[in-house]
Amino acid sequence: MANNIEVKDLLDAGVHFGHLTRRWDPNMAPYIYMERNGIHIINLYKTAAKIDEAGEALKKIAASGRKILFVATKKQAKEIVAEKAAKANQPYITERWPGGMLTNFVTIRKAVKKMAAIDRMKKDGTFNTLSKKERLQVDRLRAKLEKNLGSISDMTRLPGALFVVDITREHIAVKEAQKLNIPIFAMVDTNSDPRQVQYVIPANDDASKSIDKVMTYVSDAIIEGLTERKASKEAPKAETPAKTEAPAKAKTEAPAKAKAPAVEAPAKAEEAPAVTEAAKQEEE
Repeated sequence: MANNIEVKDLLDAGVHFGHLTRRWDPNMAPYIYMERNGIHIINLYKTAAKIDEAGEALKKIAASGRKILFVATKKQAKEIVAEKAAKANQPYITERWPGGMLTNFVTIRKAVKKMAAIDRMKKDGTFNTLSKKERLQVDRLRAKLEKNLGSISDMTRLPGALFVVDITREHIAVKEAQKLNIPIFAMVDTNSDPRQVQYVIPANDDASKSIDKVMTYVSDAIIEGLTERKASKEAPKAETPAKTEAPAKAKTEAPAKAKAPAVEAPAKAEEAPAVTEAAKQEEE
């Protein structure tokens, strides 16, 4: 994946632009290249290396079959994250973060099941038996649940990792993931504390071009991991005919080994009288 990351592409997308120097977090100092016109400039060589590192880790998580939950509620990131996450077949939150989404996951699953129950009501005709007012209330509830939780309806268990755009804005999601020891991947700008996440991608998290560029690399790495998982699942199926031959060989060889001691036994029994007769003659 490292070969696909070009520093020039990151530069063209404006990934290097940080925040004003007065708004910086000192812990981001290792990732800052210089200051220009009162704005911190991010070191893109470090960004490229960190994208590569995060991509490899995400690829392994995807290959293991676990989900990666994407979180981005800021206006300029919503559509991009939703598109890239859907492309990689991963859950995402682009509206308000539901409190307890991770720490109280059982309750969130109940809300998702309620949405499924409403859909069943509409299919089996139960919905039509309700009064007009009740139908309106159910429709509103369904629309609200779809807006907030529709993108995670397929997530039946806690995610294997969290990918966050702007950890300062999504601090609640970060805290919940930290509490449950879920690894956090994030685009971290110069105004945020990188110590809060395990996989830091120092980058401009405000410009849509920058978000799009980083998200493209990330989603491609996840898709690569999913492809490997699919290939590994198909490989054992192709090998099964070869494995069935092994027991057959074992069965044919077994009788041959069993007969060997039976042939040698009489020979030893015949030698015994000859030895005793020779001993008797010597004594005489």
